[in-house]
Amino acid sequence: MTMTRRCYCYAVSSGALVVLLQKTTTLAFRSPRPSALPRAAVSMSVALAPLDQELEEWASSSGFGSVDKSVPAGSSGWAQFRKVTVTDPPKNDDDGRPVSFFVKSSGRSCEEMFYGEALGLEAMYACSRAGGEEDSLRIPKVYHHGDYSTGKGSFVVMEYLNLAGRSDDRALGKAVARMHLAPATEEAGNPTKAFGFAVDNTIGGTPQPNPWTKPDSGTKEWVEFFRDHRIGHQLDLAGDSYCSNLWNNDIAPRLHLLFEDLTGEKEIKPSLLHGDLWSGNIGSADGRPSIYDPAVYWGHHEAEWGMAWCAGFGPQFWEGYRSLIPQDEGFLVRKPLYDAYHQLNHYNLFGGGYIGSARSDLEILKKKLNAKEKS
Repeated sequence: MTMTRRCYCYAVSSGALVVLLQKTTTLAFRSPRPSALPRAAVSMSVALAPLDQELEEWASSSGFGSVDKSVPAGSSGWAQFRKVTVTDPPKNDDDGRPVSFFVKSSGRSCEEMFYGEALGLEAMYACSRAGGEEDSLRIPKVYHHGDYSTGKGSFVVMEYLNLAGRSDDRALGKAVARMHLAPATEEAGNPTKAFGFAVDNTIGGTPQPNPWTKPDSGTKEWVEFFRDHRIGHQLDLAGDSYCSNLWNNDIAPRLHLLFEDLTGEKEIKPSLLHGDLWSGNIGSADGRPSIYDPAVYWGHHEAEWGMAWCAGFGPQFWEGYRSLIPQDEGFLVRKPLYDAYHQLNHYNLFGGGYIGSARSDLEILKKKLNAKEKS
């Protein structure tokens, strides 16, 4: 399970977006460097701390020598972060430079804390590289995840990225499109070409169920998945009778009508989604676009844009993305559906005016469905 401190945007009367809470996740990759602890200093202590011992054993068993330096790199309410170097590091898959590691640790189990994050990053890494390095996202490679040998904690080891701010939006658009176009494969964690994901995860602090649909799923299975495990799930958590009645009586029974254009050659096929793509989860590393803190699952590529209202995607981004994935005819008709999922999630996380935005999205969907039935 991965939880994040997030930056949430509230719409105000002027149409501006006000940042109420600034996220801190990127500090995990680029926090100020305190004085390093040489391995020699560590070895002089009476006994290694549990994480240090686990890292020593992991480095040795992986053929990476021993831990050279282990530097605190921040923390959150649920995990501690370190930058780690080893004496015989692996080489970066792209440029052959020695790899440093970013380590997250926790007193809770790996299944609870890091398993979903690790699988999500592994899938994103595989799919981002499916078309070659050119125009690809820079995703950290995961090297290890597991529980302490004592059973009293867990950690995940991934490639350390020197994150910088958001840069070339056109390159970002093309890179996300390449990830969406990557085929569902065993290497990417989806050998049956289904919607869903290998584990349930979280979006912010909200549980996100990801049961697999049947093999070789298409539009029909996607509609059912999003109906039950996205909007239906969030409505159950929200407990808002108006939205629930509107959904159950006027929208869900007719939801398939929004996807009538996506059959035959345009049948929806599973795309790997970041799942929570907003401005706070976008940056760059080594001159390439990077996205992080995902809520990964396999779904309809259009569902990626449910947080576009808080992502700042401009014309250059869409030019890059649409150069590889043209806009389908019904994209704008379906957009309120995908927006509603994230508006409901924001309401479940923070309450307040987000329920009004969710109601508005659902009311728009009802009107569009009414118009479709009359046409």
